[in-house]
Amino acid sequence: MPSLLNMAQIERIEPPFWWTGMKEPTLQLMVHGKDIAGYDVNIEYEGISLESVERTDNKNYLFINLNIDAPAKPGIFKIAFIKDNEDKLVREYQLHERKPGSAERKGFDNSDVMYLIMPDRFANGDTSNDEVEGMKEGYNRRKRYGRHGGDLKGISDHLDYLHDMGFTALWLNPVLENDMEQWSYHGYAATDFYKVDRRFGSNEDYVQLVKKAREKGLKVIMDMIFNHCGISHWWMDDPPAADWINYGEYIPTNHRRTVNQDPYASEYDKKRMTKGWFVPAMPDLNQENPFMATYLVQNSIWWIEYADLAGIRMDTYPYPDKHMMAEWNRRITTEYPYFNIVGEEWSMSPAVVSYWQKGQNNRDGYEGELPSLMDFPLQNAVSEALKEKEEWNKGLIKIYELIASDFLYPDPFNLVIMPDNHDMPRFYMQMGMDKDKFRNGIILFLTTRGIPQIYYGTEILMTHTEGDDHGYIRKDFPGGWPGDKVNAFTGKGMDNDALNMQKTFKRVLNWRKTSEVIHTGKMVQFAPDHGTYVYFRYNDNNMVMIIINKNASAYELKLDRFSEMLGGKSKGKDILSGREYELDDKLILSPHKPYILEIE
Repeated sequence: MPSLLNMAQIERIEPPFWWTGMKEPTLQLMVHGKDIAGYDVNIEYEGISLESVERTDNKNYLFINLNIDAPAKPGIFKIAFIKDNEDKLVREYQLHERKPGSAERKGFDNSDVMYLIMPDRFANGDTSNDEVEGMKEGYNRRKRYGRHGGDLKGISDHLDYLHDMGFTALWLNPVLENDMEQWSYHGYAATDFYKVDRRFGSNEDYVQLVKKAREKGLKVIMDMIFNHCGISHWWMDDPPAADWINYGEYIPTNHRRTVNQDPYASEYDKKRMTKGWFVPAMPDLNQENPFMATYLVQNSIWWIEYADLAGIRMDTYPYPDKHMMAEWNRRITTEYPYFNIVGEEWSMSPAVVSYWQKGQNNRDGYEGELPSLMDFPLQNAVSEALKEKEEWNKGLIKIYELIASDFLYPDPFNLVIMPDNHDMPRFYMQMGMDKDKFRNGIILFLTTRGIPQIYYGTEILMTHTEGDDHGYIRKDFPGGWPGDKVNAFTGKGMDNDALNMQKTFKRVLNWRKTSEVIHTGKMVQFAPDHGTYVYFRYNDNNMVMIIINKNASAYELKLDRFSEMLGGKSKGKDILSGREYELDDKLILSPHKPYILEIE
């Protein structure tokens, strides 16, 4: 009888389970265990075919290719690992039944407003998981780059606040395990792609959060990263293949993202862009390796199905292999036709951003397949426009011309638009803590084309006067920790400016929630004039006139030039104030005041 010391010990099989009834019948299991490559595999289960077993240059891995036929029923089957007809290991694997309607799930869309939460910094609902035995970094709220204790229960406990405010979707910064020595709070250095970080909660806690959020009308969007993992990821001690990690050591990326579109780009620059590492603590993943590519695709589908997700936000979208990313999009949208995915391409050029969107006719023949992108060009244009003095080519004209470039996008209405996010100074700070400029910008983002995203705390004028580094930008949400002197969930200790802005958000968001003309209406914009920018959202039944107003004193807005939209319309009710206005020949605009006029 063989010695147990010589037998393989299976440590992992990923994905950990799967489902019947998927449109794509193939499934690749990655098996990790000492010397497992020396074993053959046998599976006997009705409806499952063992197509092949593949090996790499690492003897501690096997890749098992299965075909799950339509007749296959949910249940547990056995995988037998056999060597020399003597050693035999048996592991059980489970197939679950898909939830009814899973494939038809609806992703986030123009009817939604996302609320972006950094889980570690929002609310600490369970203090028992602040310190987890065996994990490398513990709790230290005094350190701005430390872990502050926010968790999934903290978010779950305050879903009523988010619902009542009028938000309809939650984008959480990554919740997967980041068992790193330091700076693990942000979640962007995953050490396990199938496990929620225990300092946030468990996988089941995450599933229950999504379920509870859905019951309150809130979709959940998962933040994913394919470009890199954390240096402490479990496979870094024993990579599945020699080429699993690009370069095999830290060689920095050049961050020249335009090599993806540049017709003259050198191969050297292309390689350094997509294969270089962000930082030494984040090894760059090689998506050109077919096993890696399949692993990442299946991981996304697993989380969508397991957690009942309504969307994915993909970090650092232009950095992975672009052909693999296109295939990833195809696989997901084939499995879930009404799902939505938004990618981060932090460029100020719509020509660069639009390259990735599904339906784009690129000169190089690349078909990106990505449904949505973050609209950084609009964010930048609005920020500059509201701060600049009005001149021929400065000020509000920058917004107008940026929107005019929408012809570059196959679907500009599916872009995610935002005043700020977790990687940039807060919008209130960008506006020099000027409430009037801030309000004008927020009204624009909540009413123009696209899907708005609001960063946690933006609704209460959160600041970071200490500096613009991430530790300050990602401050704790007031009221999320026991003993907080200010509680934005209840209003306790908040100053009048923060309270009033919170009320403005609540009023507009709840109006927007039921305003189909904003969700699906067409848009007409008029060139800015004398510190005002006017645009309309309309459909067959309704019309809204939005006025962005930078004037420091009362301004007489003549209405004759809007006659193509207002012809025959006599009244408009302002959503912000509740006041009704006669639409005769002019409107007297109050200083710095924006307007959202529902036209009768």
